[in-house]
Amino acid sequence: MLKSSLIITILTLVFYAFSEKVNAQDHNFSTLFEKSNGTETPTYTEVIDYYLNLSEVYPEISIQEVGMTDSGHPLHIVTLNPDMIFDFEKIRQTKRIIFVNNGIHPGESDGIDATMLLFRDMVQNKTNLPKNTVLVTIPIYNIGGALQRNSGTRTNQNGPKEYGFRGNARNYDLNRDFIKNDTKNAQAFSQAFHLIQPDVFIDNHVSNGADYQYTLTHLFTQHNKLGGELGSYLIEEIQPQLESSLKSKKWDITPYVNVWGTTPDKGWSQFLDSPRYSTGYTTLWNTIGMMVETHMLKSYKSRVEGTYELMKSMVEITEKDGSKIRQLRKLAFTKLPLQKIYPINWKVDTSKVTKFNFKGYEGTYIKSELTGSKRLKYHRNKPYTKEVNYSNYFNPSKQIEIPKAYIIPKGWWHIIEKLKLNQIDYLPFEKDSSITAEVYHIKDYKSRETPYEGHYVHYDTEITKSIEKIIVKKGDIIVPTNQKGFRYLIETLEPENVDSFFNWNFFDTILQQKEYFSPYVWEDKASELLAKNEKLRIEFQEKKKDTAFAKNWYTQLDWIHKQSDNYEKAHLRYPIYRVMK
Repeated sequence: MLKSSLIITILTLVFYAFSEKVNAQDHNFSTLFEKSNGTETPTYTEVIDYYLNLSEVYPEISIQEVGMTDSGHPLHIVTLNPDMIFDFEKIRQTKRIIFVNNGIHPGESDGIDATMLLFRDMVQNKTNLPKNTVLVTIPIYNIGGALQRNSGTRTNQNGPKEYGFRGNARNYDLNRDFIKNDTKNAQAFSQAFHLIQPDVFIDNHVSNGADYQYTLTHLFTQHNKLGGELGSYLIEEIQPQLESSLKSKKWDITPYVNVWGTTPDKGWSQFLDSPRYSTGYTTLWNTIGMMVETHMLKSYKSRVEGTYELMKSMVEITEKDGSKIRQLRKLAFTKLPLQKIYPINWKVDTSKVTKFNFKGYEGTYIKSELTGSKRLKYHRNKPYTKEVNYSNYFNPSKQIEIPKAYIIPKGWWHIIEKLKLNQIDYLPFEKDSSITAEVYHIKDYKSRETPYEGHYVHYDTEITKSIEKIIVKKGDIIVPTNQKGFRYLIETLEPENVDSFFNWNFFDTILQQKEYFSPYVWEDKASELLAKNEKLRIEFQEKKKDTAFAKNWYTQLDWIHKQSDNYEKAHLRYPIYRVMK
């Protein structure tokens, strides 16, 4: 019996070992990019199949679905962990996490191919497998756009042969949707992001702008906006380390060339990534974020290879500095909610610049044979290296006093749903109550005249404020600011913020007056009101010294109406209240 059992056990082990070996040999993990000599990128289905096969052969890789997208296809995340642990709660206890987003604009497919190669090379020991860092990637974020394959819409881009389209299944640009969450894609991303809680975030793109010698450019989140020790570490240590690492591998890199319609030889200012963008959103949770922007006119092969090397360098930096990164993030989560003041808008600090040698091409304006006007022409046969001024320091242009909490009436359920999606902590009121709170009124705002990502976005919003007794109802919620989502709350609920929920039109119903007056009825009542209220009568007479006001009878009646108890309280009254004590 013992001999038979031993024989069966040995045969079983041999069978499984042989099966695994055959299984590995059955899959050819050469990518379409490699087979086409760097000229083609795979379809969405081919990318997912590749990772599924990779996960079947190599237990260090796991692929899972996280939420749904507008295309009707689920969003996938792929995780590479040599310890073969894929519970993120457990991973965070001992390791740092890099989260890589690919295919947000599927025509910019460099990161899709580079990440496939990187994951494969790591598990096949062709490059170093990180010991203390776990990699997670979204293979293709904009699935709907990836399914719209074409070879023409990337007018300015040099390859690949076919690629996806920028708009998603509902024609949204997903890199404008992270804070407003209009799409299922963005909602699934939030789900994935809060599941993973990454230390470092990379979003792979291709640039569109000026011409220059570099294949690679980096666009880190703005360090002053990130703030504190974490912001200082970003500009003083991570960025220089990345540039140095790539230089040692013969890959030049420069800050993202934020120049349009002119040449960059005079310098430029850093792009300010507000929370509508991926790195602006991830920064709200103190994640170090960067976009990779390869240069559109360089060959597809070199762009993918450069993206690959950049990601390898970021892995090496995170391996070395992982403990420091985690410590600085923890410090930011602790210190930020204890601030008294928070900056809500930013402007370039013109007194401080970073100087570096930039490798560009001479550009001139020549007469266009097509239009007869002047056109910009770059001369690649005239490369130069010039010192330029890079304005990468910003100062707050407006700051607000941080409240202890916000109160949100339950009727604004669509706002509460966004808070839930982003794992914001709050408590419902258990009974009707009276509370002293700070109340905002919208004093002024401007709106775009043309639609932008499904909205007519507001900007230059101004508010007035007052302290009032408000009545809260059972089921309304109170949201404390002292929590991990502190930045998210300030950025979305303060209406003057560039990407506030107010500016994204989620409160537009308060901008429309619902009740009006009939002049033939109101004029008699207005006269009675002025007769009884001397202060108001004097103020009205002062207003009439304005010639335009004095000549417009309806404006006069409307002004008196707005000073009366007949005027509705909801008009221009921001319905989210601030608890200051």
